[in-house]
Amino acid sequence: MNKIRCVAVDDEPLALALLADNIKKVPYLELVATCEDALETLEVINRETVDLLFMDIQMPGLTGTQFLKSLTQRPQVIFVTAYEQYALEGFNLNVLDYLLKPVPMARFLQATEKAREFFSRTKAAVTTAPAEDHFFVHADYSLVKIQVPTILYIEGLKDYVKIHTTVHSRPVITRMTLKNLEEILPAPAFLRVHRSYIIATDRVDAIRKLKITVAGNSIPVSEQYLPQILEVLQVNKHE
Repeated sequence: MNKIRCVAVDDEPLALALLADNIKKVPYLELVATCEDALETLEVINRETVDLLFMDIQMPGLTGTQFLKSLTQRPQVIFVTAYEQYALEGFNLNVLDYLLKPVPMARFLQATEKAREFFSRTKAAVTTAPAEDHFFVHADYSLVKIQVPTILYIEGLKDYVKIHTTVHSRPVITRMTLKNLEEILPAPAFLRVHRSYIIATDRVDAIRKLKITVAGNSIPVSEQYLPQILEVLQVNKHE
């Protein structure tokens, strides 16, 4: 698998430097940034692709647990803290691991191996399942089954996608790209119509200029995709 992109978060400079150094020593980890507080971390998450946070809990402003609760979608997390009393709250937030300072390198490696196994399982679940029928994605701290015939359309949001279906009460949000889904969804049953959208062609209700209506939702169409869409839908273009 690709390297796990990590951010180290701690308000103590020496602890942050040690954490960053440990990350750099692990071949399958990539240090994206170091941050001293939650707001700085949020800026990095919004700007970069981040898979894993190594985060202290006791920080000025927002604590690590408060920060995680504030996020709608978040990277996976390993807490690194001097305070054992926060362990239960950390695990209630479904963090991957909880490390107590000072962290022996052997214990740090144990946590990173747990992270590597998690990301390997998640990637395998998404890329190897038969897309003709269903596939699994990681969402809401679970592997969620997506039945391909139920998909209406898929919306790309930077490093996430929102999968709209007929059976889920709200979109399934998972960390992957539209390109990933293009590779596993069968064409022409599913077509890319815009840099941010894939549609199920049998769910199209109407098409007008550069807009497609799917299940009552208006979806933009890029001109580069329009000829293929019209061909698949067997529509004659009229100005």
